Amino acid sequence: MSTLRFRALQEASSRKPVKFEETDRKSVLFGLNVFNQRAMKQFLTPDAYKGVQDAIQHGTKIDRKLADYIAMGMKEWALTKGVTHYTHWFQPLTGATAEKHDAFFETSYDGSDPLEKFGGGQLVQQEPDASSFPNGGIRNTFEARGYTAWDPTSPAFIFGTTLCIPTVFISYTGEALDYKTPLLRALNAVDEAATDVCKYFDKNVKKVTATLGWEQEYFLVDTALANSRPDILMTGRTLLGHTSAKGQQLEDHYFGSIPSRALNFMRELEQECMLLGIPVKTRHNEVAPNQFEVAPIFEETNLAVDHNSLLMDVMQKVGERHDFKVLFHEKPFKGVNGSGKHNNWSMATDTGVNLLSPGKTPMSNLQFLSFFINTIVAVNKYEELLRASIATASNDHRLGANEAPPAIISVFIGQQLTKVLAELEGVSDGKLSPEEKTDLKLNVVGKIPDVLLDNTDRNRTSPFAFTGNKFEFRAVGSSANCANAMTTLNAIVAKQLRDFKKEVDALIDGKGLKKDEAIFNVLREYIKGSKNILFEGDGYSDAWEQEAAKRKLSNHKTTPKALKAKVSKAALDLFSELNIMNHVEVEARYEIELEEYTKKIQIEGRVLGDIARNHVIPTAIRYQNTLIENVKGLKEIFGADYENIAREQIALIKEISGHIAGINTNVEQMTEARKRANALTDAQAMAEAYCDEVKPYFEVIREHCDKLELLVDDESWTLTKYRELLFTR
Repeated sequence: MSTLRFRALQEASSRKPVKFEETDRKSVLFGLNVFNQRAMKQFLTPDAYKGVQDAIQHGTKIDRKLADYIAMGMKEWALTKGVTHYTHWFQPLTGATAEKHDAFFETSYDGSDPLEKFGGGQLVQQEPDASSFPNGGIRNTFEARGYTAWDPTSPAFIFGTTLCIPTVFISYTGEALDYKTPLLRALNAVDEAATDVCKYFDKNVKKVTATLGWEQEYFLVDTALANSRPDILMTGRTLLGHTSAKGQQLEDHYFGSIPSRALNFMRELEQECMLLGIPVKTRHNEVAPNQFEVAPIFEETNLAVDHNSLLMDVMQKVGERHDFKVLFHEKPFKGVNGSGKHNNWSMATDTGVNLLSPGKTPMSNLQFLSFFINTIVAVNKYEELLRASIATASNDHRLGANEAPPAIISVFIGQQLTKVLAELEGVSDGKLSPEEKTDLKLNVVGKIPDVLLDNTDRNRTSPFAFTGNKFEFRAVGSSANCANAMTTLNAIVAKQLRDFKKEVDALIDGKGLKKDEAIFNVLREYIKGSKNILFEGDGYSDAWEQEAAKRKLSNHKTTPKALKAKVSKAALDLFSELNIMNHVEVEARYEIELEEYTKKIQIEGRVLGDIARNHVIPTAIRYQNTLIENVKGLKEIFGADYENIAREQIALIKEISGHIAGINTNVEQMTEARKRANALTDAQAMAEAYCDEVKPYFEVIREHCDKLELLVDDESWTLTKYRELLFTR
């Protein structure tokens, strides 16, 4: 039978690895297509170069005259590399990147004088339609104007024949309509707050940079096989499909030998990344079949976020050349591990110190403990908001599954640091003796225990874990823009560091305590007040869920519930106080994310209903008719005895009928539930209705479909099966 499934299998099984050869060493290729310092020094005047560097390092504004010189140099550099177009490359609230290409080519008014033109005005600002992107009601259709504005802190790059200029995206009235703008504001806030705290320990610190190292997990599926599955094409995941007899239970894929086709894809991907200045370093097989990971060297957070968004674009394009569909969905296949994007976060000073790396002296350890403990306190205060920052319809499938952390936010710090905090807290257990008070005032740093680079075991069930010299936010989903989580994390840490400095200064100025003693006393109280968020055990256990409830930690397992924290008074006050987002911007994002959740569930429901009724049921009926013909033949041959002889066939016919009825009934009920949800006008109520009233039908319909997959003759089944999607190389 020549169905789409078997044609796809034949095509996929006949593939050969796409030949690919590296053109040069990675160190030579790195950044060749980036307008970095090396290119700027060659193509910019000294004044223009200094202007860009001042903007990057100090936030100095670039005036239009200087922008003209920068644009001229950028254009000349791009033309030497065969570039024909330019675009403002930005990250609207769609979850994807956006670009509109314009040619350098222009003519005079009479068309007689063609030339390549690119000026400062075109570099600095453009005007896309703001109402056509998600805006949460900020812009109406008749109020379409929005602006993209150049972000000089993220260098321009060339992809293909287009010069891409990273930009922010704001509405005509000034509200942020993208991920980058609030992130830049949050990074500025944490820089200022952390720098002020650093001056307790080193007066030479003038800037603190938040750093990020993401780990991008993904699946590779042959293009032909992906095209044979409407659910993968429309939703990025399989909405039905019986689990394969062999999955990941043998644990033979993780860190295993990389398949040849996948390896050549990775090699070409890495070369593209090198040219674009994305410092990818690690590649390996992940736990599930056909699942892989790529990870870079740490970078400044804004640049790292841009690089991750760019990487996801590049992966899709390179995947096409290797006949792969790249799946970023957090849970594309039931029964095997989903994909995350662990965000490894830290802070570094302009003097070269990682603030979350333990030092070799008590004083440097006091600095480390200040930033370490304040981060824990920030997570404890804003755990609901942190959970909201990673809430999506697709990540709901992953959180709490066996390979991902639960929806309960907690912090894992390891045995050694747990002991250190206990020692610090115990210094003042009850009233101090006069000798202890004197010792504390004279030599507080002597009370700081030695802190070594963490060598304790990791906890893969923890959503927020300390891993030696950084915190790893493991709960971020693979399809997410890192900016959402990073904006929130840097904001809550900035707020906490501000509060910490106020408390320490109050003890110094108001009570006359020495600086070290004041810091020590505040940290000791913080340790006592943040124990609720610390957890070292199994995050998957029922016991932890019960314990978390006793600790009054949130456990929002679905996005509509989790997102409420985004518009809480605490969240609105936080973002407003730090000038990261005003109330309008926060509430707009809340509306956008609710609407996105609703639309994704709506699309999945429609696709599932279509596949179930137009693929599964017709296939089942055809096979059932074959069985009926078989029973009729047996009756003709054996007469009255046919019922005993055809008992299994008859039972199978009845079982198929039962599953067909189950599919039809539940699809109809799901459709009605969708209609009721669509009638609601409140975004929160609609999202909750889709979550609680529509989505539960998915598993019921799937169960009937998956049972039919096992009952129906393999040759008759039209949808590519899990064993084929996951194990066809």
